[in-house]
Amino acid sequence: MSSSPLFARTVPALRRAVDNLRKRKATIALVPTMGALHDGHVSLVRLAKRRASRVVVSIFVNPTQFAPTEDFGAYPRTWKSDIAKLAAEGVDVVWHPGVAAMYPEGFATRIVPEGPALAGLEDRFRPHFFGGVATVVGKLFTQCRPDVAIFGEKDFQQLRVVTQMAGDLDLGVRVIGSRTVRERDGLAMSSRNVYLSPEERQTAPTLYRAMKESARRIKAGDAIAPAMAGGAEMIKAAGFVLDYFEVRHAATLAPVTSRKDGPLRLLVAAKLGSTRLIDNIAV
Repeated sequence: MSSSPLFARTVPALRRAVDNLRKRKATIALVPTMGALHDGHVSLVRLAKRRASRVVVSIFVNPTQFAPTEDFGAYPRTWKSDIAKLAAEGVDVVWHPGVAAMYPEGFATRIVPEGPALAGLEDRFRPHFFGGVATVVGKLFTQCRPDVAIFGEKDFQQLRVVTQMAGDLDLGVRVIGSRTVRERDGLAMSSRNVYLSPEERQTAPTLYRAMKESARRIKAGDAIAPAMAGGAEMIKAAGFVLDYFEVRHAATLAPVTSRKDGPLRLLVAAKLGSTRLIDNIAV
């Protein structure tokens, strides 16, 4: 049976835990999460264990990346099951700060990312989001001082933003993307999937099927515009309200007009009922 991880709730406690690991010549991987852990998160932990000798998992629902109209208060919090999963995977440290520990009274410094954070994808619909993400991840990196950090590819624009920030600010952290984990029917695993009604859950995999079909057409030589239009119609016909359905350069997220423009990534965000889903695949 795996032992329970060490829990840290304050920065000094976390620093002591990390220093003790470093004294044993450990390499450290950080897996940042907001809790409500599922098999996708477990896959991040397993990748972290392959890339470093010790693993720190943070659980913090970050208020600065939620707009006033979004679901901060309702975001699922499943502490007991989260810890059971992390203990079973042999995680070494769980960093679980409160809001006051991350944003103490008088906190007045934020990171404002540009580049992939202004790609016209998530930032068009959630303009507050990447500033909140960059600030909290920047803090996590300096608090935990990991050698590597693992992020899921499902939040692909976020992965690009964090990778850019770590390099630009010389944070000494190698950011590694982990492939999206899917349900049997193709739906990307997400903590927000619990919001879907049974009927919506049956419809939700249409996003993945539409992406696969558009990607197939592009790879087969179809022009990007009609290939993407066909996928968009499939999504709308299923009852989604589409925010975006686009193909971009996989490294820069810049718009493309041809499959010859470089490695391509197809990205989608759409609402089904009250639940907003995002997903992406390589072309």
